[in-house]
Formats: sequence, C-alpha cells, structure tokens
Amino acid sequence: MPLPALARTVGLCYGRRNREVNELVRLFEKADIWRLASLESSERGVTMSRVRCVWHTTLLLGLFTGLDVPVTNALSAQMLSVSEATIEDINAAFDSGSLTSEGLVQLYLARIQAYDQEGPRLNAVLWLNDKALETARALDAERRVSGPRSPLHGIPVALKDNIDTGDMPTTAGSLLLAGSLPPDDAFIVQKLREAGAIILAKLNMSELASGVTMSSVGGFIRNPHDTERSPAGSSGGTGAAIAAAFAQLGIGTDTGGSVRGPTTANGIAGLKPTHGLLSRDGIVPLALSFDMAGPMARHVYDVAAMLGVMTGIDPDDVATSKSADRFETNYTQFLDVSALGNARIGVARDFLGQDTEVDWILEASLEAMRAGGATVVDVYFPQWLLDAKGDWYTTIRWREFRAQIPEYLATIGPEYPKTLSEMVERSMEIASLTPEGGTPNPTRWSLLIQEEQSGALDDHEYIAMKNYGLPMAQSIVAGLMDAQELDAIVYPTSPTRPSLVNGGGGGGVSATNIANLTGFPDLIVPGGFTSDRLPVGISFLGRPFSEPRLFGLGYAFEQATKVRRDPKLTPPLLGEEIRR
Repeated sequence: MPLPALARTVGLCYGRRNREVNELVRLFEKADIWRLASLESSERGVTMSRVRCVWHTTLLLGLFTGLDVPVTNALSAQMLSVSEATIEDINAAFDSGSLTSEGLVQLYLARIQAYDQEGPRLNAVLWLNDKALETARALDAERRVSGPRSPLHGIPVALKDNIDTGDMPTTAGSLLLAGSLPPDDAFIVQKLREAGAIILAKLNMSELASGVTMSSVGGFIRNPHDTERSPAGSSGGTGAAIAAAFAQLGIGTDTGGSVRGPTTANGIAGLKPTHGLLSRDGIVPLALSFDMAGPMARHVYDVAAMLGVMTGIDPDDVATSKSADRFETNYTQFLDVSALGNARIGVARDFLGQDTEVDWILEASLEAMRAGGATVVDVYFPQWLLDAKGDWYTTIRWREFRAQIPEYLATIGPEYPKTLSEMVERSMEIASLTPEGGTPNPTRWSLLIQEEQSGALDDHEYIAMKNYGLPMAQSIVAGLMDAQELDAIVYPTSPTRPSLVNGGGGGGVSATNIANLTGFPDLIVPGGFTSDRLPVGISFLGRPFSEPRLFGLGYAFEQATKVRRDPKLTPPLLGEEIRR
C-alpha cells in the first residue's frame, strides 16, 4: 500500500478531505503518529473507533514502509520503555515508588545478558560490577531515610575502560595491561559515586583509545543498528552500550573525535566538553593537550545532568583551573525548548558532498532550526587550516602519548610495562590467542612503533605546533564565530554513514578534530537516519565554556525533531517498562 493510500485511510478515520492528504503523507513519512493523534484530540474529540482505526493504519505503516512506528497509545502514555526514559522520568518513578534503583539495575543487567552476551552479541561490555545490586539496595535504603544525594542517585553508569576504577580492572582494552587494578578511582568517577551514581560496567573500546574499533582484551565491538557496521571509535563500546540501553548513562573519552564518532554512529547524544572543564586525573592518556572525558546518553537532558555532577577544580589536574568561575553544577537549568528563537547558527559547508543522504539530513536539520526561529548562515574554514589540521594533530598526539603514557604506567603494578618501548617489546611476544581469551591487535600495536619513533616534547616541530599552532587554530575559529556573531557552528558529526566493520565505506574529511585543536566544546544531537536505517548526528560547536548555550540549542533541536530511534536489534524486553 503506497503512502498516499495510507494517508487517505487515516483521512477517513478523521473525516478528512482529500486536499489534506499531502499533510498526512508528510506526517506519515516522519512516522509522526502522535502529531496525527493531536489533530484528533484537539479538533474532533477522541473516540475509540477512531483510535482503533488510526492504530490499525499505524501498523500498516510499519509493515509497508519499514519505519519505526511508536507502539504506545493513550492508555499507556504513562509507561515508558527503559530506553525512552530520561533521568527525570526515572526519578519521578523513584519518587512514586513504582521503581527502585535495584529494579533498574536488574533491568539493565537483563538487557546486557540478552543483547551483549547473547542475541546480536554486541561485545560492548568488558566487566560488570559484581557489587552493583548491593550498592543499589543501599542507595534505595538511603533514599528512603534521607532522600537522594543528587539527580544521579541510584542511576547506573557505564565507563569506557580507560577510566580508572579502584574496584574494577582498567586495561584501556589492552592485553598489555590485562588485569590492572588502579590504586583508586579517577576524579570524575569519585564525583559520580559521591552523587550516588552506580558504576555498573566497564566498556570495550578501541585499544589504548586509537585505531580500529576493537581491543586485544575484548575483540570487535558491533553497532546495534547494524552489526555489519562499525560503532566507531574509540569510545565504541560506550556508544553501542548506551544506544542498546545497557545503562542510563555512559562516559567516553575524546582526543580526536572519540566521543563524537560513536555518538553519531550509534544514534545517541554526547558532549566533548571544553578542555579543562573535566579532570583528566585517572584516565589513561592519549594526548593531554586534547584528552577530555565526555558524557554520552540517549537524551540531551541526561548528558546535561551528568556533566554537572563531574565538574570541579581538581588539584591533580592543572587544566581544570581554566574552569574556575566558569563551570556549572547544574546544566539542566539551561535546557530551553525556545533557545533557537534568538540564535545565529553557522553551518560549516566545508564537509558536505561526501554522502548525499547525510547532506540531506543536515539540510532538513537546518530547516528545523529555522522553523524554531534561528538565523542560519554559511561559514567556511580557511582551506590551509583544513589542509594542515591532520598533521598538526598527529605531531602533538603521537609525541605526547610517547611522553605521557609512562606517567600513567608508573601508577600501576610493577608487572606492567613502564615505557612505550617496553609496550612495543611485549606486544611482539603475543602471537596468537592467549589463554585468558584475548587476541592480538596488530593494527594498534603497529601504531605503537610509530608513536615510539615520533619524537620528543622538546623537538622544534612539537614546540611550534603546541605554542603557535594551537593558539592560531583557537583564534581562527573564535574569529570566525565573532565575525558572524554566531552562537554555534553546526556540521554533520560524521560526513558519511558508519563504515562497514571490514573497513568499507565511512571515512571522509571530518571537522571533529577542530574541537580538539582548539579545546572548544562540541555537542552532538541525533539528526536523522539514512535510507538503510543508519543514524546521523549533528554537531553544535561553540566557544570555550559555552556548554550552557549549546545545551539550550541542542535541547531545542532535539525536542523539535525527536528523531532518535531504538536500534532494531535491541528492542524492549518483556516487562521492562517504567511507570512515571
């Protein structure tokens, strides 16, 4: 049945005339059934016969178009699947007594069992916290006696495996660090626990936060939207786990796009914060000039809620001093559905033309911003910067890893390598599957050799890039925004759809490392899906410490479009609904 025929059927349900078919078709193409329902309730009065008619036609829509159609109705409006629920919804359920933290942890553990260890076997989870249920019960008891510590009280969080946890291994996905138990939690993990969050799991990643989306500890990670596609890296386990609803919240790290690539590839929301907004203490370094942890979640609200819990000055990380008097502890206060109304948005057109459908989704997103009241103008980066940015990034990234990884290795047990050269030597001794179940990762281990040979922090090339190149990049991007009086620059987070696991497709020239070279924040919001049901994210790049403004813009865009979909391979399990 073609869409016009479906629209006419719904038109009959509502008593509509044929001249209104085009509007109905538009709504159907967006799978916007609730907009149709709002037409019913506001203009004609709800009747059960019309509800049944629309419901049956909705099912036909799903069958004949392959669109993901909401399967709720007015009778279940207060019920949400765990993937739909925000932290705000979950706290409402906690307050009403319809949900406990222990019950929520059990829901997520069931999903991990069903979809990570069985079913599509996403391979996103490396370690589960065997104390999670015990911690949840204690937090439930504390809530009953003294109330919640914060909005994250009793909320499960999953961490990328390069973030230290004193009670769980931290290996950065590498057999070279297999079994390593850090002396304590990373600063941001301490903040999460103090807020009452539950560390539920450690997640698979691109080994040592670089290279293909696999690790010698955990193997390849799969994308829950299509297991033949990559979840992107290096926070691919976090992206896949959050999209598949293995936890409410996730944390990745970003050195050259490693939060943002998995965010767009898995169809979720995420933030690469301003450099210095979050502490890097207790995170296995890749390049401290660029490294930043970043919150990842299915909803912009949750990204904002988690960020505020983790901010603060850390005496062990001098970079956090930049955030003095500029960080917030509650970013949800800046979420505003009308934020686009007075915004000036620049669209970076330098990165289009690599995937027609991604370009189309960006243009549709810009129309949504205009409809919200934003002024949208075209902007272009200097071509020489686009040509040079990759070399600038590599010059700093490789040398800093060579110099900085020994500082981290000094904090763990004596049985582990203490220099990059020792890591190279030990990697050459692992030739096949190990008794512990790992597998060699020759692609990443070959890169170790290049990093070892890259040079030192006192060579002239590094000094020039660090002292002159990075400030120049900051001045150019800030100047571009100032000249046009922009609130943000938007671009498709990835200019192409996710690559195939075997390496086909994907790639392309991306803007992501501009945010790392400058240290500027970059918020990613779901923008839509390609015809082969692959997600596309939209980036909002802002000035330093402009996270409040970015959250307002991103939230307004998210609420206006509401395009996020659950992955087809990880549907809701029976009985996992949450009553608000």
